[in-house]
Amino acid sequence: MILQQMIMVGLTALLSNCAPATNPNTNDMDTFKTKNGKSVTITPIKHASLEINYDGCIIQVDPVVEGALPKTDYSQWAKADFILITHEHYDHLDAKAVADLRKSSTRIVTNANSAKILGEGEVMANGDTLRLADDLMVYAVPAYNITPGHTQFHPKNRDNGFILEADGLRLYIAGDTEDIEEMAEVKDIDVAFLPCNQPYTMTPAQLRHAADMVKPRVLFPYHFGNTPVEAMTEALEGTGIDVRIRSFQ
Repeated sequence: MILQQMIMVGLTALLSNCAPATNPNTNDMDTFKTKNGKSVTITPIKHASLEINYDGCIIQVDPVVEGALPKTDYSQWAKADFILITHEHYDHLDAKAVADLRKSSTRIVTNANSAKILGEGEVMANGDTLRLADDLMVYAVPAYNITPGHTQFHPKNRDNGFILEADGLRLYIAGDTEDIEEMAEVKDIDVAFLPCNQPYTMTPAQLRHAADMVKPRVLFPYHFGNTPVEAMTEALEGTGIDVRIRSFQ
């Protein structure tokens, strides 16, 4: 009987598309339910790095070991089924983190420059759509600077934001961007991650404008560097959005 149970467990693992989850960080985790009752658990890691666990499927976003503090040992995290990289800056792209998280079936989804640096990856440009699984889609959307004197940081048409749709639950990971006009076309977002640190991304006032355009049900300010938390929360007062501050400094 014990042998049969062991065989069944092994077969289940082999047949599963996604790995069992292990996660050394249990702080500040948020869980959402999809339309069919599946769980989507979000774990903030730091800065622009986060893990999304969709029903046991592990998606890592912009993982970096030392490009942002604190240093992260990704060898202690669950191997990723998918790694999404918005662009090639050192605080978003890290070959060591990718190596620590990858397994033979890991798919890396990124922009053209990052794929060139890594020597691999499925390239998405703004407007592209990619099916990751039957009930998991990713859409690449624009992410760029518009403030005069800042446009060299993230030029238009180079980098991506991502909309991840998991069994109907829609997550918007904005990447490094300001409150660009294309955000008005980002619709039906359940959970949004919007950056707030000048000169590279948004001011608190721009964060408010972006939130008013996107209108997510839940908003996580992220990539906020030295921006005071109070400045972000004050700017977002009166939106009716569930604003959650997590470890994304």
